[in-house]
Amino acid sequence: MPNWYYDKKDLRNTPSARDGVDYETERRYRREGARFIMEAGASMSLGHNTVATGVVYFHRFYMFHSFRTFPRFVTASCCLFLAGKVEETPKKCKDIIKTARGLLSDEKFQSFGDDPKEEVMTLERILLQTIKFDLQVEHPYSFLVKYAKCLKGDSAKLQKMVQMAWNFVNDSLSTTVSIQWEPEIIAVALIYLASKLSKFTVVEWVGKKPEHLKWWDMFVQDVTMEILEEICHQVLDLYQPSQAESAPSKSPPQLPPSKASPPMKRANISPITSKNSPNIAVKTPLPPMPPTEVVEANPIPKHITTENPHYPYPPYPMPPMPPQGHGPPLPYVTMPPVIPPQPPAGWTHYSHPNANKYYPPGPPPGRNPYYPPQ
Repeated sequence: MPNWYYDKKDLRNTPSARDGVDYETERRYRREGARFIMEAGASMSLGHNTVATGVVYFHRFYMFHSFRTFPRFVTASCCLFLAGKVEETPKKCKDIIKTARGLLSDEKFQSFGDDPKEEVMTLERILLQTIKFDLQVEHPYSFLVKYAKCLKGDSAKLQKMVQMAWNFVNDSLSTTVSIQWEPEIIAVALIYLASKLSKFTVVEWVGKKPEHLKWWDMFVQDVTMEILEEICHQVLDLYQPSQAESAPSKSPPQLPPSKASPPMKRANISPITSKNSPNIAVKTPLPPMPPTEVVEANPIPKHITTENPHYPYPPYPMPPMPPQGHGPPLPYVTMPPVIPPQPPAGWTHYSHPNANKYYPPGPPPGRNPYYPPQ
């Protein structure tokens, strides 16, 4: 079973960071992809588990790949498509693409290429290999409800506090807490945050024992206040405007990486591999990527699908063809001499022990039906 929890140093040394994307920009890309999944899921009436599973796939995927290599909105659509299958709420790929077309601008939707369905379907295979086919994901929702049922106090205040904690769990999907801590710890931290903000102090709870100093000691052992406060601060940072949020939302070159993309675009992709990454990327170094303005200004040529991976044109420019029917005639070129015809080779007679068994020596009898065999 792979380990899907990472330390802070791992989050600072992602493939995107090694590919030149700074930490704040990567955080913004993760927020944009997660919020796109939540908006698309809400538009398609998908449950919270399906949406949360898609977001967790999204965060795990970019621990192995760079945002410069895989467009985040194509990846988000693919994660939601796969999560719908896993959580038994499947949606057709064309419906997800149609929803994405309505949520994204023309510039952002351009990253889907000429055949968006082919892009999503091709990326699904890469996604499955990246997450090592570990499809089942646990979320803090079930633990939040379980823990809340054990708390005692004013029912109205308790219900308000639980609703606030539920909203915090939804918002936490835009952060990386789901790939840093287990869902039990996240549920405890966000209940703790909601109780502080709603001024609901938990004093009594079901199953309280003398050794339990805090109410969460009976559910999660050895969790420190530093961990809970770290989770709370990451969620609260979402509500603070940052410089990355106020800066113009410029995306990296959104080049489709799959076989559905044009070959001239795919040649400019420089994937970053790690020691834990599946062997699905090109290992040879590729030329640097062109500036964003140059790439996005060029029209997207017609793609080549996976059914035709062999490109019918050479990698070099073809010489111009001479004009036909215009200008002086082409110079006469002497052809090489033709080899004169050679006489046919004669028949060669090979002796055989049974050569004279049926016919006498000499020429063959020809078509004489009365020639008796010997």
